[in-house]
This record gives sequence, structure tokens and C-alpha cells, in this order.
Amino acid sequence: MLNSKFHTKDISNDSFLVTGGAGFIGSHITEYLLKHGAKKVRVLDNLTNGFQSNLEILRKYSAFEFLEGDIRNTETCQKACEGIDYVSHQAALGSVPRSIKEPVYFNEVNVGGFTNILKAAVDHKVKQLVYASSSSVYGDEPTLPKKEERVGNCLSPYAATKKTNELYAQVFADVYGLKLMGFRYFNIFGPRQDPDGPYAAVIPLFVKGIMKRTPVYINGDGEQTRDFTFIENAVQVNIKGMLTDNEQALKKVYNVAVGEYFSVNQLYQACREFLGSDFEATYREPRAGDIRNSLADISLAKELLGYEPVKKFDEGLRETIVYFKEMYS
Repeated sequence: MLNSKFHTKDISNDSFLVTGGAGFIGSHITEYLLKHGAKKVRVLDNLTNGFQSNLEILRKYSAFEFLEGDIRNTETCQKACEGIDYVSHQAALGSVPRSIKEPVYFNEVNVGGFTNILKAAVDHKVKQLVYASSSSVYGDEPTLPKKEERVGNCLSPYAATKKTNELYAQVFADVYGLKLMGFRYFNIFGPRQDPDGPYAAVIPLFVKGIMKRTPVYINGDGEQTRDFTFIENAVQVNIKGMLTDNEQALKKVYNVAVGEYFSVNQLYQACREFLGSDFEATYREPRAGDIRNSLADISLAKELLGYEPVKKFDEGLRETIVYFKEMYS
């Protein structure tokens, strides 16, 4: 799938660490680096949200290394950063409703774990680090499109952990001179996204329900909007962020999106059309902590990183549905 080349720099002498690399976004970043000849790509993952099936894809490459461990453990993070040039930090817990149920756990992983990785990156003189933030940090800020400098009050513990990540990143850049940047992801979707469990992502849930004709739930009226962003765009920005020589691009946080929005109802209808189904969704109560509307201004990433979305909603959705259709048929 990821056959585009998002960099010009020779990476054959460079070693990379991808935390959470057995997960959805992390495995795609890892695969890109391996496919394009990185000297070494080490994945740190405790397999809480990661999958052996993703690791099997990565094990085909001789430059791949797997370290099973938890970012909450400082020694593990130190070991993971040994001999590493660049870090893409994707390891996190990522569900708004789950964070409301388990705020302490989310803080331990998303804040404590992130700080461990930052400290290890400083100690091992990592050249550059990028990390996953979230569009959830915009909270109750109502203005659209979302611009990086305008954030509101957090609506969930998950959002608070990601906002805290951005604060810690700023401190580690200022105090320790760590070269870094963060990415506020807007509803990333694509192949390998988790289709199961109570906090599964919406697109695989829709496809699975439509195909199996089992209940598909839409929270609220379905008119809430999202800037659905295909996985390839998230990979692109991570690669460009790790490898950029533009000093102006550092110490910032960027929206990672397409700059277009669709309602959940439109998404469901598109899934039905692709699958040739008339299966109806079931509406239920709105979810606590959810943002009503989400649309990104991506001009900062375009200007400073040369980011340009390569696949938009329709094309990305088609590729994603083909993947899950094969899984469920």
C-alpha cells in the first residue's frame, strides 16, 4: 500500500525506534522505513494495543528488531533508545470513553510513559523525535477550522494527557535541547485498524456490522463531523518530521488531517454504498467527552514540513473497505 516515497534523505545508515510499532499507525510507519532501506528499525511495544499479525508483516525485513516492553518502565525505554538516531513515539492509550473510566491508567501510560521516552532520547542523544498528539486537545474551542494556536478546555482525561504531552515536549526542547515536534492526528483510519473490542474504531465497526448484518451504532444524531485522515498521510508526516533539516519546523505541534470534513452519517452511507448494502444503523445516546465538529487547518504542516495529503476520504475509504471486506468474507 505505502509505495510513495516521502523523503529524499539516504536512511541506509540510520537507526529508528517506533514505540507502539505493533499497533495501527506505528506498524505502517515501521513498514515504510523498512521498505525504504533503513539500517535498523526497532519496535517497542507491550502488545496491549499491538498485534502479532502486524509484527509478522515486519519480520520479513532483516533490519527489523522487536523489543517487547512497556513505556512505563524507565529501563525499558533506556534500552529501546540505545543506538537510535530517530524516534517516532506512537505508543499510547487512545480511547476517550475508556479514559473517562480509567483516568489514572491513561495518565501512567500517556504522560509517564512519554516522559520516560523523552528522557531516554536525551540520554542517548537521539537526533530527532516526533510524537503523536491528538485533535482532542482542541476540546471545547468551537472555531473551525482548528488552528494549532487556538485550543480550548479538555473534554476528557485522554485529551488532558495529550495536552500534557505537548507541555512536556516544549520543556524537553527548551531545557534539554531535544529536537522534536508533535502531531495532532484527526481521525486516522485505514487497514490494520482494530476492528474488535469495546473501543474499536468506527470504520472497521461499520464495515463489520454492515457485512455481517449485526447492529451498527451511531452515537447521537450522526451529524457530528470529522476530518477523516487516511493512514498514508500520518506516515508521510512522521517521516518528514523525523528527517527534516528545517530548524523552523522544530518545537511545534502540527495538525495532521486532510482539511475536509464529513459527518458520521455521510461516512456510514459511503460504507453502505461501497458494500452495496441497505443495512440501517441504530442511533443511541451521544458519547461523553466527544467533540461535536472537527476540521483541521493544515497550512502549518504544508508550509514547514512540505506535508501534502496524498489520499483523501473516498480513495482511502475504498482501500480500507477492501481490506476489511477480505477479513470478514
